[in-house]
Amino acid sequence: MPAAAMSKPDGERPARQRILEAAFSAFMEAGYTETSTLEIAKRARVSKRELYALVGNKQEMLVACIRERAERLQAPAELSEPRDRQSLEHALVAFGTQLLSGTANSAVIAVFRLAIAEAVRAPEVARALDSFGRQSSRDVLTAIMVKAKEHGLLSSPAPEMAEQFAGLLWGDLMISLLLRTADSPDPRRSPGEPAARPAPSCESTRTRRPKHLLGEQGHEDADNEFGAAAGRRAGQVKSV
Repeated sequence: MPAAAMSKPDGERPARQRILEAAFSAFMEAGYTETSTLEIAKRARVSKRELYALVGNKQEMLVACIRERAERLQAPAELSEPRDRQSLEHALVAFGTQLLSGTANSAVIAVFRLAIAEAVRAPEVARALDSFGRQSSRDVLTAIMVKAKEHGLLSSPAPEMAEQFAGLLWGDLMISLLLRTADSPDPRRSPGEPAARPAPSCESTRTRRPKHLLGEQGHEDADNEFGAAAGRRAGQVKSV
């Protein structure tokens, strides 16, 4: 929550904002299933009638809370089309930077924890998170790989390359963040600052790739361009 919003008295903040903040706070404390609309209305200092008029029912409140936080997972609005190896690396670095810094945000991590905690009782939490955040990111990454393949930069199937890039990008960072065994990346860190953990090299990426995915030498080198970009970016933003 922005500091400016926290410093304002309830009466100075829009009622819808108070409702969504109260809903998310209650969901995190008691769980989605156990939270009642009456409790949310009390926390937001609004009537239930006003709550339903401004936001809707509890599921609509959940979706609004997740959508707001999942916006941090959206890819940059403008990514250069990967016409050569340099532009491919630029696109992947921009994508990876946005995805890692957005997902590692404390508010987004809180949504992931809520989805895990409610996976059995309220699977709609995970479905909403996957729809608004994870799926849209996967679609953008796959689109980058499709364009790269169209320009002859990759030899392997685009969805497979997108999956491998995501794996190289994340490693075990998400698990560490969810378990609180790692700190969220520091947004003040300079991109050129050395990482606390060594980043995978292009060579190590190559040795991990199955041999049947490698085409001609030019394609092999280009395929590994995304591995090098993932390694550098992951190393820059991880803070363990």
